[in-house]
Amino acid sequence: MSKMTSFKLKKILEERLANENLVTSFNRDQDAFRIEWKHSKQGITITLPNMVVKYNQRGEEAIDELIEHVKEALRIMNEDQQLSGMEKNIYPVMRSPSFPTETKSGATLVYKNHTAETRIFYALDLGKSYRLVDEELLEKEGWSQERIDEIAAFNVRSLSRDFKHDRVAENDFYFVATQDGYDASRILNDAFLEEMKANAKGDLTVAVPHQDVLIFADIQNKMGYDILAQMTMKFFAEGRIPITSLPFIYEDKKLEPIFILAKNRPEKN
Repeated sequence: MSKMTSFKLKKILEERLANENLVTSFNRDQDAFRIEWKHSKQGITITLPNMVVKYNQRGEEAIDELIEHVKEALRIMNEDQQLSGMEKNIYPVMRSPSFPTETKSGATLVYKNHTAETRIFYALDLGKSYRLVDEELLEKEGWSQERIDEIAAFNVRSLSRDFKHDRVAENDFYFVATQDGYDASRILNDAFLEEMKANAKGDLTVAVPHQDVLIFADIQNKMGYDILAQMTMKFFAEGRIPITSLPFIYEDKKLEPIFILAKNRPEKN
């Protein structure tokens, strides 16, 4: 496998994404490649050094995967989506408060604050990918934010509750990682949280370090908090869409972010 460079990757992307209705540009200062539709200026920006690292780790598979994601995203941008009739395909997605609330084209995304560490956005599931709902789409449909929030909350309760269990130092850890795009979203299923709380022997903590995992931890000793802190940070650093490295303690039907101190004692944020 020959060594990839940003210049080589740029050439590959230009060749494989060639289309008369698309335009490409290269930002030398940021080492970023952008491809967008001529008519709408909507598009995708790819940070080339990140993709070079992936290529050097995984080879051509990484390029093929990138091309597939880019084509799918561009296809969605070029279609006129609607919410009516697609109610069963609307789900909440969790993001950090630093996640942009505007798209590259200037559209304002619909969102709702959840905790100090998390926000709820809304996704229209399109099969291989999804589109985050913006205010323009909501207004076009004549929908209120309350309506889309109710629909998304209902749909998240229909998702599976399958998890894997691991016991470490007499503490129980449960991992939801179905890879359906809504693993972290399950933190919004109040019935799920109450069920886990009812079965917990100690303190029930919950973490959403990135979009594709939800962690429950039944903490039964001080060491459990230290293990949870290390685990959450590791998942946060490795996640494709990181959310928060802080876990939450679940008490009285509320989620409170907690710092875990060096002596394994939690402190509410």
